[in-house]
Amino acid sequence: MTNAEQVPQALSRRPKRADARRNYETLISAARDAFAEDGVSASLEDIARRAKVGIGTLYRHFPTRQDLFESVYVEEVEALCRTADDLADLPPWDALSRWLHRFVRYTATKRALAEALNRDSGIFHTCRTAIYAAGEPLLQRAQQAGTARSDTNFDDVLRLLNGITMSHFVEPGQLDRVVNMALDGLRHQPPAAGAGA
Repeated sequence: MTNAEQVPQALSRRPKRADARRNYETLISAARDAFAEDGVSASLEDIARRAKVGIGTLYRHFPTRQDLFESVYVEEVEALCRTADDLADLPPWDALSRWLHRFVRYTATKRALAEALNRDSGIFHTCRTAIYAAGEPLLQRAQQAGTARSDTNFDDVLRLLNGITMSHFVEPGQLDRVVNMALDGLRHQPPAAGAGA
C-alpha cells in the first residue's frame, strides 16, 4: 500500500462517472484557490462560479461546507503523501529535504483550512497518520544513511517546521531560506577535524 492509499475514505465521495468526476475535481480546485485567497469564509457561490458549475452541483458533491473543507484537505494530504512515494528513488537526504520543503508549502497554505476541521474527527486523525506514514520513513532512511541527526524523531521535525510556518514572511524566498537553516540543523554534521583535541 502506498502512502497516498492510506488517506481516509472521505475520498469515497469521489464520483465514478467521468463527467461527475470532472465537476468534483474542478470544484476541489476552485475551492482550494478560494480558500487560499479568502480563507475558509470563502463564498460557496464564488467557488461554484470559479468552477463554472451551478450551486446545485456543488451541493450535490458537498452537502455541507464541512464536507467541502474535508474533501479539499484530504486531497491536499493525498498529494503530499504521493510526493513521498515519488521521491523514494532519490538519495536519502535529498528525498527527506524535498519532502519537508513540500510539507512546509502544504502547511503554510493549508493552515486556515486545517483549523476549520474538527481536530477530533476521524478524517483529521487519519490524515495526520497518513502524513506520518509518508514522512517518517524518509527521516529514518536518512538517519540510517548517516545524513540526518539520529537524536531526533519525526514529531520533533514537524513541530519545528510547523513553528516556522506560523511566521509571516514578507520577503520573497525568505521562507525557503529559514527552512533551509532548520534543515541544516537536522542534517548530520560529522565532528570537525581535531574536535575534542
